[in-house]
Amino acid sequence: MKISGFTFVRNSLVFGYPLYESIHSLLPLCDELIVAAGKSDDDTIPFLNNILNSKIKIIETEWDHNLHKAGMVYSQQTNIALNACSGDWCIYLQADEVLHEEDYDMLIDEIKSVDLNPNIDGLLFRYLHFYGSYDYIGAGRQWYRREIRAFRNTGNIVSWGDAQGFRKKTNLKFDKLRARQTAVRVFHYGWVKPPEVQKIKFSMTQTYYHDDVEININEAKKLGSFDYSSAYELEKFNGKHPEIMNNRLQKDKYWADLFDPLRLKKKPLLMNLSDILEKASGWRIGEFKDFIEVK
Repeated sequence: MKISGFTFVRNSLVFGYPLYESIHSLLPLCDELIVAAGKSDDDTIPFLNNILNSKIKIIETEWDHNLHKAGMVYSQQTNIALNACSGDWCIYLQADEVLHEEDYDMLIDEIKSVDLNPNIDGLLFRYLHFYGSYDYIGAGRQWYRREIRAFRNTGNIVSWGDAQGFRKKTNLKFDKLRARQTAVRVFHYGWVKPPEVQKIKFSMTQTYYHDDVEININEAKKLGSFDYSSAYELEKFNGKHPEIMNNRLQKDKYWADLFDPLRLKKKPLLMNLSDILEKASGWRIGEFKDFIEVK
């Protein structure tokens, strides 16, 4: 069985993405790794070219500004990488997502298991969303709990929406994938950056979701620091980060250790009631699922 890894990226250095760590968490699992690398305002593409690994194939792209609404440019770029994948199965990570080496064997076993069942299209991974520092993760319905990150490469699966999920083309329709839950974890570091870097990334991201928002990198750099108060609830993380993250964790201690988990927004009443119910029962009211879960 051949496995393809794939991702997309742009401005990874100025946005503080753990791109090196993300790619190296995928490489041991894959026979090839396809990267759609958008023309950037920094040295992202030279950075990628300096990662000397024969598995990596870089496709240089130009982001379409006509798609700067609802995050559609993300799925367009994801599909460029996906279309170049030649494996029987694909594993997808975004540039701020990292897999844990302790989950590698489990993931391969899960792929081999569902490969025998043609009624299952993909696998769901469990998310850990780090916020403000490497010691706290987001809790409650504010954060999505799981997404498809591995799937059978049939040629009719496409990235959907803002590239958070996938759909399969069936005749003239785009159907949800049938996916099985796993215990494989995605360590999501999209909200763990120096406050001034997070402000740049957050501000620039708005231009990918709203076509009436215009801002460039130089303007974003003048906006100050992100105050890290947009989360409603956090939990202390007592586990172990992926080994590939160790150097970054040490390097970032000078700002990450300053994070104050008490500076959070007050949780809205209905959200608070929903989270209380979820903690008691495991059921999340009205949870959006861009997949059909199968056992």
